[in-house]
Amino acid sequence: MDDSDVHPLLACYLERREELVRYFRVRLRSEEAAQDLVQDIYLKITPPPAAPVDNPAAYLYRLGTNLMLDRIKVQRRAGQRDAQWRGAGGPSATDWEAADEPRADDALAARQRLAQIVAVVNGLPPAVQEAFRLHKLEGLNHAETAAAMGVSRSSVEKYIMTSLKRILAKVGR
Repeated sequence: MDDSDVHPLLACYLERREELVRYFRVRLRSEEAAQDLVQDIYLKITPPPAAPVDNPAAYLYRLGTNLMLDRIKVQRRAGQRDAQWRGAGGPSATDWEAADEPRADDALAARQRLAQIVAVVNGLPPAVQEAFRLHKLEGLNHAETAAAMGVSRSSVEKYIMTSLKRILAKVGR
């Protein structure tokens, strides 16, 4: 495979990989976290988007920044949840640590609810399903979803609103 066979976004990633690691190492204050994040960038761009990317380097940095912010939010929420749980009269950390698994009845209810949501999504028009999958499951923002689908951003916003309204109507909160 020669250089002409490589998608421009992947070529940019390969060319700037070490630069991306350095950039995110400073922000995350961790070599391991930066390496993981840059690997996640690669996973997000493989296979490359069908629509051409005007500025591959900017796209990679924006994608990495979004992934980094998502990780920070998840970690912050987990810390807050654990602190609230311990502060709400739960056992102290010395008694036992928080269980990693939900109670059986909660897990069953979550599986049933997920099945309902999947059924609603499967009943949506194909374009709405695709927008929902790209945005909610693959984590693309509206602009990236629009580019991947070859539609306008406002179309993606309408598709997402349609899917959320239908899920809310059929399944509830």
